[in-house]
Amino acid sequence: MKSSVHRYLVLGVALWSGALLAAMPKDLRPGLDTEVIEQLPVRVTSAPATPQAAAEATRRWITLSRETSDPRYLGRAQGAMARWWGQPDAPTDLMVLQATVEQSRHEFSAARATLQRALQANPAHSQGWLTLATLERVAARYAESEAACRNVARYGAALYAAACLLENKSLQGQHDAARKGFTALTLQLDDLPSRAWVFSLLAESEERAGRDDAAEAAYRRSLADAPDGYTALAYADLLLRSGRAAAAMEVLKNQPESDGVLLRRAHALRLIGDAGWKVLKSDLQGRYAAIAARGEALDTHARERALLALWLQGDPSNAWRAAQANLALQKEPLDWWLALQTSQQSGDATAHQAVRQALVQSGLKDARLTRWQTEGTR
Repeated sequence: MKSSVHRYLVLGVALWSGALLAAMPKDLRPGLDTEVIEQLPVRVTSAPATPQAAAEATRRWITLSRETSDPRYLGRAQGAMARWWGQPDAPTDLMVLQATVEQSRHEFSAARATLQRALQANPAHSQGWLTLATLERVAARYAESEAACRNVARYGAALYAAACLLENKSLQGQHDAARKGFTALTLQLDDLPSRAWVFSLLAESEERAGRDDAAEAAYRRSLADAPDGYTALAYADLLLRSGRAAAAMEVLKNQPESDGVLLRRAHALRLIGDAGWKVLKSDLQGRYAAIAARGEALDTHARERALLALWLQGDPSNAWRAAQANLALQKEPLDWWLALQTSQQSGDATAHQAVRQALVQSGLKDARLTRWQTEGTR
């Protein structure tokens, strides 16, 4: 289970995906000193002079961050729009892009406030409504998310509105309707990146329905159409959950070393008995120690810290504390799973029951969570 927070970040993301593939990191290998191993993206040396140029540069960095699962590019996105960042009279496009960066960093309250300003200035901004729909979905506010999806349709972005509504249907248990709708969308699309995106949404929906074989087929179709870091992580999670650690390693082998990728590689290595997982664990622990030493907030990394404690450190109590902080920020299927798993393993029966009840009240329907949703009803 992987977060869908990046799923609707930029309208028309397919237009940039192909151009960014060349910028994705590749495995290093021995060779001649003169051999070019990797072509790095051009670093921004000065802020763009116009709102249009700032928006274009910001979208490129956001898309690169999504494609590579590397949050460092979000800092470059903020730098590209530094002149307008946080300004109440900033152009609407830039306010929506600011909210997108904030959302990607899990600064959800700030993102919502920025979006409210943007949509007050321009109620017909489709990307603004789409980003708000995602924010509300991540918070398990499905009625509010659906209302925002309908405004996406109202202002002309039909494909994204349809996908937005279908994902909400899936999250609330209308899995057959979601399958039918997503399948129909894939048949309407000719460009590979857009079709890959819809196949990834179909794959996640099929997982929620408990149809793992269909989910795996959809993940494979998505990745065959267009490589994507987010989709690779989601597919790896399915493989890990079904006990295929070696296959998960294969899916992740060319992915950049983000926290999410390292966590899953380490978990896979541990499951197959390879001591290399200990090296990755030390790397991850060092990353979070460095963040703490800089005085930065760790809550935005709470999901990853919970997985680290649960999978690699054997510390369910610490995992539960991190999972609890994470659930206060976001309530996607993975977040519920983490909170339920860690509260149960930590032995905190009262906390576990509270999380279980909150899950039932949220309206989320996910086969991976069914055993907790039905506790006490049999």
